[in-house]
Amino acid sequence: MEVINTPVSPYIQNAPIAYCASTLESIYVDPGDEIEKLMTVSNELNLKPQYIFITHGHIDHAGGAVGLARELNLEIIGPHIDDKFLLDVLEIQGQMYGMKAENFTPAKWLNHKDSISFGNQTLEILLCPGHTPGHIIAVNHDAKKVIGGDVLFNGSIGRTDLPQGNHQDLIDSIKSNMLTLDDDYDVYCSHGPNTTIGHERATNPFLIDA
Repeated sequence: MEVINTPVSPYIQNAPIAYCASTLESIYVDPGDEIEKLMTVSNELNLKPQYIFITHGHIDHAGGAVGLARELNLEIIGPHIDDKFLLDVLEIQGQMYGMKAENFTPAKWLNHKDSISFGNQTLEILLCPGHTPGHIIAVNHDAKKVIGGDVLFNGSIGRTDLPQGNHQDLIDSIKSNMLTLDDDYDVYCSHGPNTTIGHERATNPFLIDA
């Protein structure tokens, strides 16, 4: 599995496009804004988008999902249903932060230990509450790559001061779902540079004494 991070939105949020190198089937992940930019990246690689995957319901991750789905006739899957309260107010979030967005219900809510696939790639879904209650991540164990959303960052962790955020839940999610992975798993972060599980295990100040 290959992953391309493309920064979008006023929040400079990385919107990954994950694809299978052998089939060129792909998924859009967290298209928060600037969908034309994301489609250009996909078209330049001749990718074949299969669906849109949402890690959680904040506007910088989900704000452009409906527009992209409509443009390309794609389904939206994820996040976990516990983030429904956020997807139901995306339009209000957009008005607050100067972004266009539409409320939506995904074609499928995703649960802990579900799997998703495209091309020859299979990813395990893990529920990681804390940043939001319904935040999920996707792990490709064969490629040792993690689409991590706003859970774990290079040298930091996701915010927990937003509605229904919980710091201890986030720490517990990271310890039980991410630090159980091998050190050489790559983590594709939604903000800032990518990292590895080993680097964060050894140096992340939020985790060393957690």
